[in-house]
Amino acid sequence: MDWTEGYNSEVEYTCGYYPEQSPAQLNLVCAAHGVEPVPLGDGFTYCELGFGRGLTVTALAAAHPRGRFYAADFNPAHVSGARELARAAGLDNLTLLEASFETLADGGHELPGFDFITLHGIYTWVTPANQAHIVRFIDRYLKPGGVVYVSYNAMPGWTAALPLQRLLVEFADTHPDRGDAQFQAGTRLLQRMDALQAGYFTGNPGAKQRLAAIEQGDRHYLVHEYMHRQWQPLYHADVVRDLAAAKLDFAGSSDLSLRYPDLVFDAERLGLIGGMKTPVMRETMKDYLLNTGFRKDVFVRGARRMTSLRQAECLGAATLHLTRPRGETTLKLKLTFGELEGVPGLYEPVLDALAQRPHSIAELRALPALAGQSHANVTQIAVLLTASGQTAIGWGAAGDAAGDTQAALALNRALARLARYGDDHKILCSPALGGGLQASHIERLVYLALSEGLDPDDSDGVGRRVWQAMREQGRYLQKDGVVLQSDADNLAALAPTVRRALTRQLPLWRQLGII
Repeated sequence: MDWTEGYNSEVEYTCGYYPEQSPAQLNLVCAAHGVEPVPLGDGFTYCELGFGRGLTVTALAAAHPRGRFYAADFNPAHVSGARELARAAGLDNLTLLEASFETLADGGHELPGFDFITLHGIYTWVTPANQAHIVRFIDRYLKPGGVVYVSYNAMPGWTAALPLQRLLVEFADTHPDRGDAQFQAGTRLLQRMDALQAGYFTGNPGAKQRLAAIEQGDRHYLVHEYMHRQWQPLYHADVVRDLAAAKLDFAGSSDLSLRYPDLVFDAERLGLIGGMKTPVMRETMKDYLLNTGFRKDVFVRGARRMTSLRQAECLGAATLHLTRPRGETTLKLKLTFGELEGVPGLYEPVLDALAQRPHSIAELRALPALAGQSHANVTQIAVLLTASGQTAIGWGAAGDAAGDTQAALALNRALARLARYGDDHKILCSPALGGGLQASHIERLVYLALSEGLDPDDSDGVGRRVWQAMREQGRYLQKDGVVLQSDADNLAALAPTVRRALTRQLPLWRQLGII
């Protein structure tokens, strides 16, 4: 029997970090939609199914040393690599399992009940039988009040690309080779068809857009996105019905900008949505209006609805943190549905306050500039800044106790050392955020230099260390499209980026407990 069951496992998945899977983000989604979140203060249990390279669950475990984390993947290459990273960080609260969904659902491993179970993308990449095993696992192990995150390729947004994916898989069957080579050959076929003005492309603008995205995308990711025999996008209604067997209720989307439909839809479209008789049909109508191709759904087992007073208290206690330097924030909020301009008189004072220190939403409401604003309005500012990627919510559970930052710092040193060999692990871990923060390759090499004892006031010395690591990898900078060859030219080109990391990023890292 083929252990892959139609899943393309020849190429390792990309090494991504997905903040939507963090307990902090999941609790924010629940609270913003009026559902009681999971308490984090006294520890909790968490499981990721299909963890890929394992960066997300490793960062979450390092940021929450009092939590117990489990993760499973059936690909031994993924498991081996993730275990190596966990060992390098000295994590003792993370268990990584090589196991199929069927084995897990059958109780083949001794596991606790879980407060959180998350799946990124995998649900629409596996067979219907494995989808059923996932639901059985959730039914068996999710605690009452527990939260499930499942993101998946969704309809109707994938409609135009269904024939494209089918052609790639069928063509691959006629070209025995590794998955990445098959994908490259299939891409060339699609490009030739497009050049010949095949009717599928001329009559299908969405297919041309997908082909353009394929041409620019990461091959490791795209093999996993397109090259599975059992690949099938799903409607929201399908997933709701599947998970109802595990007693799950839909809480809301992790795409927080959709929490405010009046910002997304005009009055006529809101009327159309409001005319639908069930929550499932209302979500479905939104998907058709937006042509949604990817959903980030949060479910709860036994959702407890909060009163408006309890919701205000819960969200008021949440802490808002900047995730980029104040000088690089913007009031042009880039959200899923487009760009929204924040009101300067409201958003600027919030960003100024956060530049000084993190603030709870209740503290933000007390700012003089926000006097007279309702709790709902201040919460909306915090949620939209978070949805735009400029802030993140913490709940005060991670990093409170003395010594709780040590696991995160150990992981960051390991991630910085890995930056000497490549640019895969694109984050650093923040105990304040309860997860990862995006960090460029150069920023992680700056972190490496600082962890080795270089003086942050010595920008030139840090720059030389960064360039040494880049040169060892054969990574040379460019200027005006020309690759720079000399040490002096590369150091000069690096200098502004290194200075920015030391003067802007370093203070933020300190505020977030990253260094």
